[in-house]
Amino acid sequence: MVVEVKSIEAKKKQQPALNTSKNKETVAAHKKIQVADFISEIKAELKRINWTNPEELKTYTLIVVGATFFCGMGIYFMDLLIQACLWFLESALRLVV
Repeated sequence: MVVEVKSIEAKKKQQPALNTSKNKETVAAHKKIQVADFISEIKAELKRINWTNPEELKTYTLIVVGATFFCGMGIYFMDLLIQACLWFLESALRLVV
């Protein structure tokens, strides 16, 4: 552990001060280069994407809309069934009481 602390302290002493204008310009130029590299990597990655064609997109959209409709109708009919059961239980309890 002592060796690690000494190496960190040595690295701190070796780093130049960032207060000089030359170092600030260097840091700013380095950041601009990093941003440019990042944007070029994004463009390259977007070219690698396998985009769906319009026919597939229409097909998948219809599948999603249809599945959503049928699931919604299933929930609606289950709700009607539960309401009918509760109404039946309420009517039966009124007859008993």
